[in-house]
Amino acid sequence: MKRIISMGLLLSITFFSFAQKNAASLINAREAERIEKVLASDDMKGRKIYTPEIDKAADFIAAEFKAAGLQTFNKMASFRQEFSMIGAKMTSTSCTIDGQAFDTKNVVAITCKPELVVTEKSGYETATIGAGKNIFREAQKFVQAGKNYLVFVDTSFAKNFTRLSAFRRGLFKSDNSVVFVMTTADPKTFTIEAKHDITEQKLANVVGILPGKSKKEEYVIFSGHYDHIGTGKAVNGDSIFNGANDDAAGTTAVIMLAKYFKALGNNERTIVFAAFTAEESGGFGAQYFSRQFDPAKVMAMFNIEMIGTESKWGKNSAYITGYDKTDMGKILEKNLTGTGFTFYPDPYPDQQLFYRSDNATLARLGVPAHTISTSKMDSEPNYHKVSDHVETLDMENMAMIIKSIALSARSIVAGKDTPSRVNTEELR
Repeated sequence: MKRIISMGLLLSITFFSFAQKNAASLINAREAERIEKVLASDDMKGRKIYTPEIDKAADFIAAEFKAAGLQTFNKMASFRQEFSMIGAKMTSTSCTIDGQAFDTKNVVAITCKPELVVTEKSGYETATIGAGKNIFREAQKFVQAGKNYLVFVDTSFAKNFTRLSAFRRGLFKSDNSVVFVMTTADPKTFTIEAKHDITEQKLANVVGILPGKSKKEEYVIFSGHYDHIGTGKAVNGDSIFNGANDDAAGTTAVIMLAKYFKALGNNERTIVFAAFTAEESGGFGAQYFSRQFDPAKVMAMFNIEMIGTESKWGKNSAYITGYDKTDMGKILEKNLTGTGFTFYPDPYPDQQLFYRSDNATLARLGVPAHTISTSKMDSEPNYHKVSDHVETLDMENMAMIIKSIALSARSIVAGKDTPSRVNTEELR
């Protein structure tokens, strides 16, 4: 019996080693260069949001996900996770409280409706932002709650109250509205009318999944953003910000990891592969994506940004933003023992990189969500320049980084390790 078990174990190990080697072979410099040359080509004109070229990039990524054998998220008809951004320019506001005219400079309406009327009979939930609270953090909760709210704001926030109108610049299309009124009163009757010029523009993330075997409701996310900053003033005849490193490199990694894990075929947890839009314009793609998940069910997020150049430590190394906020980095290090690859804590803490990429939205909800990068943020010569071309990237090293990310994630994907959660009270 022991002999049979040993033979079975040996065959299992042999099969796993073969599968691992076969999957790992899919991550190579030639494949990385193939993908990069499409995403960072002049034809994409810098992949700026709201252009035909970013749609072309999304279609390419979707085709790669389909070729990899991924499934669509939530059984959607395509890999494109489409949503609309609303621009709302206030044209007029009026307010009456308890029969008396109320100063409209103390009213801010956040709405997608051209004409909004709110009274005590409208069924809006009421809430308050009391003195001593963080007004912007509290206001964001109401704006993102997906409900109709009338929020009374303490007059101690008079200096910052009108800045709440900034929430109009990042509105997802919704039937819900939030009205903030700065007052010390507890009104019994009120009528608030607000008119806005509304514009709507469409965006799309590209999302695919590999369903888990035994832990389908637990998610591990691999992500990068595929948008960049488009075109600008020509430098030596070049006006296209190709964004090969920022962040065609991260998107390339996501595509290659999808093919790797599909070939491996042993993920116990569901793996989500996401290419985000609008990172360069406010992180709206990641924000919309994050609203589709119960954050308690997201076990880890590997956000990948600018891995096409060597890190400050040279080859076979990268850093993790927010390293000290969870134990995820230590898990990744353990899984890389003996590989010769090293993950380091973020060496640029003054740059606040943990808050500047698409990991931040889920991290603020407690998810162990980190960005992996090699970019030398104090001296990266091509960052946000027209010179960010494919030719400036080290494809061999980039392929090694992607392989190392794959290996570092294996115990998390397998459901054997679960990183600690982010303490949201400690975040700025």
